[in-house]
Amino acid sequence: MSSPEHKQKIWDLIKNIKTAMLTTHHGGELRSRPMVLVQNEYDGTLWFYTDLVSEKVLELESDNHVCVSFSDPDQQVYVSLTGVGQAIRDKTLIDKYWGPFVAAWFPKGKDSPNVGMLEIKIVKGEHWDSNSSKMMKSIKTVHAKIKGEQPDLGEHQKFGTKK
Repeated sequence: MSSPEHKQKIWDLIKNIKTAMLTTHHGGELRSRPMVLVQNEYDGTLWFYTDLVSEKVLELESDNHVCVSFSDPDQQVYVSLTGVGQAIRDKTLIDKYWGPFVAAWFPKGKDSPNVGMLEIKIVKGEHWDSNSSKMMKSIKTVHAKIKGEQPDLGEHQKFGTKK
């Protein structure tokens, strides 16, 4: 797993993106859909609201390995996180994160029996963070090409355990 400092680094990269693509397995195929983070901090677990009778919940019951990816092309930030997921009905968490945005997806309210939380425990991941402008990246790429090297376009780090 990663250190508290690295977890903070991941949170700093994803907290303003908020919308992730969640990829699950379905009959030997991969399926992705957008999901919106609801938490205000990151400790190695990601939280999303979910409909407990949705296809993604059925997919998690047969194979709980997932990938969650975040992308902010304007800031050149990319994060890919791999973990295990499960759907739970935890009234404390539902109450904690409930708000108008979530309520729009669950018109029967937070006490509806199909309102649940998707818990993704992160096992490993990778992130890219380029603090260079597009112009500077182009210059670095051309310069590296001339020298026969790979361009240095920012930070890239892998973390976690292999499963």
